[in-house]
Amino acid sequence: MTNVLGQVSWRAVHVWRRDLEVFLRTWWTNFLPPVLEPILYLVAFGGGMGSMIGALSWRGRPVSYAAFLAPGIITVAIMFWAVFETLYASFVRMYYQKTFDAIITTPLSLEDVIVGEILWGATKSVIVTVLMLLVIVPFGFVRMPEALLVVPFAFLSGLLFASLGMCITALCPTIDAFNLPIFALVFPMFLFSGTFFPVEVLPAWARIIAWGLPLTYTSLFVRGVCLGGPALGLLGSVGLTAVLAAVLFWLALVLMRRRLIR
Repeated sequence: MTNVLGQVSWRAVHVWRRDLEVFLRTWWTNFLPPVLEPILYLVAFGGGMGSMIGALSWRGRPVSYAAFLAPGIITVAIMFWAVFETLYASFVRMYYQKTFDAIITTPLSLEDVIVGEILWGATKSVIVTVLMLLVIVPFGFVRMPEALLVVPFAFLSGLLFASLGMCITALCPTIDAFNLPIFALVFPMFLFSGTFFPVEVLPAWARIIAWGLPLTYTSLFVRGVCLGGPALGLLGSVGLTAVLAAVLFWLALVLMRRRLIR
């Protein structure tokens, strides 16, 4: 189990390419949600709730709620598109469509399949980030060209959450069992990682939980780049995200191999 990384080869890119080709066959239905989602969020929350909240304090300076919300929308999308790809989509390919079984009859290894799936999940985070930036930038809520740094970071963060999703897929016996980790882990990250309000306004016990959630550091980086934040804090978020991504990537390989060779 400790040698799983040694079983990975460049052939994993073929799995990634296969998923990309399937994605592009229905590109218009895949591109539409990330284009409309930020508009709906900004109108409903930025305009509706923002009109009641007004400006809030971020890093000691006032920002409108809509400007605070815009990076949070991107942050949530990075997590959701990566984690749900390696949850539901990968599970369907593995369990129902038997796509994994078909692929490993070729020269590709089991580890190549898993890595290709994780890489594709991270790529979807990049795609959704680019599409959302194209929509949000005209509103003037993010700083350009600094906000472009979110794109490469989206791949790193997407790698983390795609690996997390693959770990859950390896541990859940049925697709219905996903309800528990989604409710216990994914949904709390969606709510309490500084996406829709500053972590600092939470009660002390909730702040401890929030700082233990990986999405909090994605939120810190994305908002820091989009609104202007200290370089040291941004580098810290990148470093922690990279470490967590590496650990979960290796764990996903170990757990998926254990499941698939039973």
